[in-house]
Amino acid sequence: MLLLRHCPGLTRVGLLKPQRLSLRPGTASPAPVLACTRWGSSGSGNSGGGWGSGQHPRSYAPQWSHMLAGLLAGTGAVLAYGLHQNQAEQAATTIPPASKTPFPIFSQEEVYKHRTPADGIWVTYKGGVYDITEFVAMHPGGSKILLAAGGALEPFWAMYAVHSQEHVLEILSEYKVGELSPEDQKQQSASSSDPYSTDPPRHPALRVNSQKPFNGEPPSEILSENYITPTAFFFKRNHLPVPKVDPATYRLEIEGLPNGPVSLSLEDLKSRFPKHTVTATLQCAGNRRSEMNKVKQVKGLNWGIAAISNATWSGVLLRDVLLDAGYKSGGTAKHVQFEGLDKDVTGTTYGASIPLGKAVSEEGDVLLAYEMNGEDLPADHGFPLRVVVPGTVGARNVKWLGKIILSEEESSSHWQQNDYKGFSPSTDWDTVDFKSAPAIQELPVQSAITQPAEGAVVDRSMEEVTVKGYAWSGGGREVVRVDVSLDGGRTWQVAKLRGGEEDEPPPPPGRAWAWKLWELTAPLPEDAQELEIVCKAVDSSYNVQPDSMAPIWNLRGVLSNAWHRVRVTVNEDAEDEE
Repeated sequence: MLLLRHCPGLTRVGLLKPQRLSLRPGTASPAPVLACTRWGSSGSGNSGGGWGSGQHPRSYAPQWSHMLAGLLAGTGAVLAYGLHQNQAEQAATTIPPASKTPFPIFSQEEVYKHRTPADGIWVTYKGGVYDITEFVAMHPGGSKILLAAGGALEPFWAMYAVHSQEHVLEILSEYKVGELSPEDQKQQSASSSDPYSTDPPRHPALRVNSQKPFNGEPPSEILSENYITPTAFFFKRNHLPVPKVDPATYRLEIEGLPNGPVSLSLEDLKSRFPKHTVTATLQCAGNRRSEMNKVKQVKGLNWGIAAISNATWSGVLLRDVLLDAGYKSGGTAKHVQFEGLDKDVTGTTYGASIPLGKAVSEEGDVLLAYEMNGEDLPADHGFPLRVVVPGTVGARNVKWLGKIILSEEESSSHWQQNDYKGFSPSTDWDTVDFKSAPAIQELPVQSAITQPAEGAVVDRSMEEVTVKGYAWSGGGREVVRVDVSLDGGRTWQVAKLRGGEEDEPPPPPGRAWAWKLWELTAPLPEDAQELEIVCKAVDSSYNVQPDSMAPIWNLRGVLSNAWHRVRVTVNEDAEDEE
């Protein structure tokens, strides 16, 4: 590897040692490649935490906050130091020309199958396909680079200027195993007849539950690192193609008013009404559906625990706009309907509604939002305008808002009438009557463990374990406590809660729209070989999560909020392995 060619001193002291790699069966045999193994690992690279054998990484992997620094400081520092110290040797070193043997061609679909140490970790960069399985183990930000597994490196490397250097690209070239097919290199959208062809690009770290329409959630460990979820990692829940809207010609239509309809431009909204900012958590009704699937199969996207995110939203209060448009209390309207500009091939738009009382309440904080985290709404999150209904299920927070209707009836939309409703575990698709259940509005209390992950390994030598997660409750009810158990629920400890800024006053009663992040560091139980870590949250109304999924199972897999459980292994032999 080029790093070793330029830094032979590292090899001499045993910090890094070169070895020849062989490709996994079934892959082509390009020119020989060199790799670096961690100091102290065996020649096979399989012990001491190496991933060459397909084993899971040990828990000594750095935390996310350190990985970011690792990517910048670690890789850059090692490379820069080695290159600086060996300038004379570099000048005398002749790098053999790249092999002229044609590389095999792989499709993006084939690359995508290589996302784990067991299957090999492949990435693409500017048309090349690279097997970086062995490199992950010695990369300072190895766990971070795994987010690009099976996809492109460009979106990740664009975040870190240290990678935009020739010697880094030369190191990457040592891991090349093929070329991406010309069709995939072009990265052409599907034909113009495809309604999703103009959808915006998404960050490749998102775990995709469906491509068309796009639905993806961030890696769960990211959620507990930031009180405000970075926009690129905010979960995306689309029901239809993302519409392209020209803000210059955009109009918001309001109907059902005593003085007739009103039409407002985006500029009208920004200039005529005070700007308000609300920090609010949005959660999909299907968050944690994958756990219900383990009880019995349901219909719906197989969301993990990350179909939830927190952001600051800025815009105008719906109450202010309705009052200005002529709304007066005492009328016959009971609901406020919202229609999006996203539509299916028949022209049917996405729609939902909320109770009028929530919409016009001085304490409801319902926004017509045009900014997210201080910037214009991204296309996936409703540009140029969306409804943000704090404390209410994500399905009612209609994006690409085109029309508001004050009505005696709920929205007739499929997503209001025949979806996003909860039923008894005894109800199946032969007996379900959607009219018999109310549409979900406020969500129940929720919490989940983001770190450690299921199947992680904790070294006994660490003597303690740190558990992190999120907690939230609908309807503005504040989370007041999170209990954590390391032994499956037999004994409990209280986690430390974290909200926004330390000097930020607590939210008014009934207006706690944002989640709490929580953390617990506790001693490892003596003699425990496995930990079943459990969390449960309690809100200000003393609602608490149910202990298991089976009693709350329903055919759509919504409202999944049982105790979250994660099993990890305690490694007793970590010190001996080192």
